[in-house]
Amino acid sequence: MKLFKKYEEYMQTQAEKKLPGVGFKNLKKILKRCRREMTHSQISLQSQSSLLLNDSADNTHAYCLHPCPVCDGSFFPSLMKEMSVVVGCFNERAQKVLDVHLATGFHKYFMWCKGKLHGQGNGNHHSLIQEGKDLVGYALINAIAMRKILKKYDKIHDSKQGQAFRSQVQSMHMELLQSPWLCELIAFHINLREITKADMRRKGSEILLEGCSLVFNDGKPSLSCELSDTVKLEIDLTCSICLDTVFDPVYLSCGHIFCFMCACKSGSVTIVDGLKATEPTAKCPLCRQAGVYKGSLHLDELNILLSRRCPEYWEERLQSERAERIRQTKEHWESQSRAFLGI
Repeated sequence: MKLFKKYEEYMQTQAEKKLPGVGFKNLKKILKRCRREMTHSQISLQSQSSLLLNDSADNTHAYCLHPCPVCDGSFFPSLMKEMSVVVGCFNERAQKVLDVHLATGFHKYFMWCKGKLHGQGNGNHHSLIQEGKDLVGYALINAIAMRKILKKYDKIHDSKQGQAFRSQVQSMHMELLQSPWLCELIAFHINLREITKADMRRKGSEILLEGCSLVFNDGKPSLSCELSDTVKLEIDLTCSICLDTVFDPVYLSCGHIFCFMCACKSGSVTIVDGLKATEPTAKCPLCRQAGVYKGSLHLDELNILLSRRCPEYWEERLQSERAERIRQTKEHWESQSRAFLGI
């Protein structure tokens, strides 16, 4: 398994940064033990039972008829626990990088000092870019390796339990390639690439990510990043509510991106109250999943990128939304005043 060897070598190089990884040696041992315990008679029995239960030959090997006691009790729980740690670490570190980059004034100085005190690099621009690039690589190699080990599981068991587990992980928002922080890191690198060439040479832009771009197809924008020869990430940046380029984009915990004002309307709240004030029963307009507004995240780096690439559209939306914000704010305070006075 060349990928797993490459993964282990990569994690060894990241040992100084104390990045958690997935214990693939242990997972592979579990699969080997399972393979030894699954005798030819058991496999034959599973095939015969599948034929009795399924009329179509296409569905003969769709699922493992009998749950595997070896893997179900150790493989999936171990993988779930380790994936949770990896995703949590990536999100936390990516947030710190972007917080430092977006901070201004005294807050930026405070973040820099905090990073120095906790040993998080020397605080300069070059190290910030390098850390962002390393985090994207970390997310990529973990996402690919996890897919590979699940394919290995399905191959050994002649089932689709690995695919089902992957779908479960996606529904729990534990898929690294669906993380909003990965989207923000990609926009972060594109933004840095668009500064002047002189600044680029001075700030060490030679280590910027390649293959990241903001593309427009028929006027519809999308964030594209070729993470490897086999993995290409495409993020649609069209709001499905107003059917226009997302303005002041927010990322709901279900993985969909909307304009902030559109998300407020769909969540039946005002922009003054914000998305945190939505009811737990409020659903995403696309996937109809409930409770996705509370964990929403403003995509600040993406907002900066779109404002630079679409200046005329941005100015037009800014003017129209400013008027709407003023109207809603005025209505909010008028209602608060009437409630206070008992009118």
